[in-house]
Amino acid sequence: MVNNEEKRSDEKKSLSFVEQIVENDLAEGKNAKRIQTRFPPEPNGYLHIGHAKAICIDFGVAEQYGGVCNLRFDDTNPSKENTEYVDSILYDISWLGFHWGNVYYASDYFQQLWDFAVWMIKQGKAYIDEQTSEQIAEQKGTPTQAGTPSPYRDRPIEENLELFYRMNTPEAVEGSMVLRAKLDMANPNMHFRDPIIYRIIHTPHHRTGTKWNAYPMYDFAHGQSDYFEGVTHSICTLEFVPHHPLYDAFIDDLKIMNGEGDNINDFRPRQIEFNRLNLTYTVMSKRKLLALVQENLVSGWDDPRMPTLCGMRRRGYSPESIRNFIKSIGYTKFDALNDMSLLEAAVRDDLNRRAIRVSAVINPVKLVITNYPDGLTEDMEAVNNPENEADGTHTITFSKNLWMEREDFMENAPKKFFRMTPGAEVRLKNAYIVKCISCTKDADGNITEIQAEYDPTSKSGMEGANRKVKGTLHWVSIDHCRKAEVRIYDRLFNVENPSAEKCDFRELLNPDSYKVLDNCFVEEYAANKKPGEYLQFQRIGYFMPDLDTTPDKLVYNKTVGLKDTWSKINKR
Repeated sequence: MVNNEEKRSDEKKSLSFVEQIVENDLAEGKNAKRIQTRFPPEPNGYLHIGHAKAICIDFGVAEQYGGVCNLRFDDTNPSKENTEYVDSILYDISWLGFHWGNVYYASDYFQQLWDFAVWMIKQGKAYIDEQTSEQIAEQKGTPTQAGTPSPYRDRPIEENLELFYRMNTPEAVEGSMVLRAKLDMANPNMHFRDPIIYRIIHTPHHRTGTKWNAYPMYDFAHGQSDYFEGVTHSICTLEFVPHHPLYDAFIDDLKIMNGEGDNINDFRPRQIEFNRLNLTYTVMSKRKLLALVQENLVSGWDDPRMPTLCGMRRRGYSPESIRNFIKSIGYTKFDALNDMSLLEAAVRDDLNRRAIRVSAVINPVKLVITNYPDGLTEDMEAVNNPENEADGTHTITFSKNLWMEREDFMENAPKKFFRMTPGAEVRLKNAYIVKCISCTKDADGNITEIQAEYDPTSKSGMEGANRKVKGTLHWVSIDHCRKAEVRIYDRLFNVENPSAEKCDFRELLNPDSYKVLDNCFVEEYAANKKPGEYLQFQRIGYFMPDLDTTPDKLVYNKTVGLKDTWSKINKR
């Protein structure tokens, strides 16, 4: 028997390194044993699955240790931000199953940040630079070569103040001047080489309108916002590791301004960096995703091929499957490229437990039961979900004339073909055992109709139904089904890691990533399902009604197949 001490040890080992840091901080009494995290998206695009990984750890840590996670929009660049993105972010987080303590905005702190910048100028720690962005970039040097000081670096304080106030007027010209922190142009960390902390933008802000014309840079607003809110653990991805010292330096100055210099290390947010989530055959760059949308290379942010949460939701991914996938890959300090098949396996595993089973035929051929009475119909009982008895059953209508999958028939079949072939018996799911007796072809040799006879004693549930046959096929009644459009999706890109390729990422798009089948048929029970309801088309895969569905036109998205056939094909 495992004792309590061994159990606690095993639980400790199962924790991510982030959780271990938090536990250690709590044990040492840091931040008064208080946990407060935040998820700080910039509202300049829709969230993707990479953001979901950050959401899971930010909200998950707070939830696990009795703390609070706030949502803060880092809205410091009005030229790229709008309320559409704000609303979508709020919805996506809720859809994933998380709840924030408070909603904040970096724009809530614009006055405090402005006052801090003024204080830095007065302390000789910031100056106005009127060089072009190209000149500033050139003078920053390289990681192995010190930068060259700006000719404006030693400008008088009063002149800097006057120009800074001028930056915040409608007359100021965008790009004509910036405010830079005066740090160290020889520091090996390039972020310390007099970083820009304010620039001029005249685009109206989605919350503050035209009140401001000068806006703080992300590095100047982010850490201070954490500090203003009382964040204890600032959890972010590895690309922010070089920004870490700058984050601390600005907070140190902020504490000095507030007269807290003697307690400079107290209640400073603890920064923890983890690896980003990267997936094969897609991109996570907001810039590239935005280009795909704006150039109509996809149908929108919620295109089911996109890695966005709204795209995955529309395709039929469940929030639980995304969370389970993120938990399975974990959090480390090393970047990795995760195989899309791992995500699809998590989706498949979750949908197997929750999807309602229905009958649908996506490549139809007519099947006539020749000895079944004309005009007779029967309601066959179908189990909604064998994984959950509480989901109950529904009925599907059986008749003489049916649709079946064309791939389920072969006139001259190999030995291990256990579907329909002349002379062999198969079971029609939830109905009877039938034997194929013949088929009809057109002038080109294409099968147009299959004829079979049924055994009246073999209905599912009857004594004769116990006779074993090697194949079971799905079907729908021609007169009791609905026509539907089915959309099939493949990888958005042709190469495993498009971000690593040197060519234009647009050249790597998979031309076969989207296919429409417009002559499909589904049983009536499936026709009543709505977007957001998870379905399994029996023997085909998992599907969801699309947002384009109307009473007159049924549209279904294929979420994922029953098996991972794609990776097997790709490895040949």
